[in-house]
Amino acid sequence: MENKTVDRRNFLKIGAGISAGAMAMGGFLPRALAATCGLTPPQTEGPFYPGEQNFTAENDLTRVPGAPRRALGEIIYISGVVTDQACRPVAGANVEIWQACEAGSYNNAKDPNPAPRDPYFKYWGETFTDETGAYSFKSIRPGAYPADTDWMRPAHIHFKVSKLGFHGLITQMYFKDDPYNEKDLILQALPKPEQARVVVDFGDAGLGREAGARAGNFDISIRSAR
Repeated sequence: MENKTVDRRNFLKIGAGISAGAMAMGGFLPRALAATCGLTPPQTEGPFYPGEQNFTAENDLTRVPGAPRRALGEIIYISGVVTDQACRPVAGANVEIWQACEAGSYNNAKDPNPAPRDPYFKYWGETFTDETGAYSFKSIRPGAYPADTDWMRPAHIHFKVSKLGFHGLITQMYFKDDPYNEKDLILQALPKPEQARVVVDFGDAGLGREAGARAGNFDISIRSAR
């Protein structure tokens, strides 16, 4: 267990360094383009990208097919629009997300976190943007977890966006009210203006949705390869 914890700590710290280096080069993007439509900054994929799944990909992570109940945790709705560097909507983009459960554990054999996994949570979802570039997911707010003895990773959700003819993007979305944001090595590796593009303020989900559910908007901008 100790070796796994060290491996994860080193992987995440290396990832924080890569994120900082990427932004030093304009996030792999020319700064003129990055300023055009607020291109979303890249961040490390992390060590827990899901492997083979035994269910069909969809945008609702709160229920496993055939399960008697939904996942534990606060329900959240995430929506947004994927655009290119000229602010034009990108239709048909593949959007994947993966995250920890409410207890802070991933559904990945490499995760050394002793916190229990939720058998009723999907951990991973996938959807495609519509003709307006819009996408949406239903999930639960992930728990924070220890990356090191003095480093707690805040609640966050990993995003991977891809489409033929565009540069792929891997990034992470954070929750504005999380107290661990201020000391997170990966988030703080980004300049403040770039942090604002990946930190989302969730509010009441509104009528017609579950009591206590929260909703947030996370727009994503990727660069055309043309």
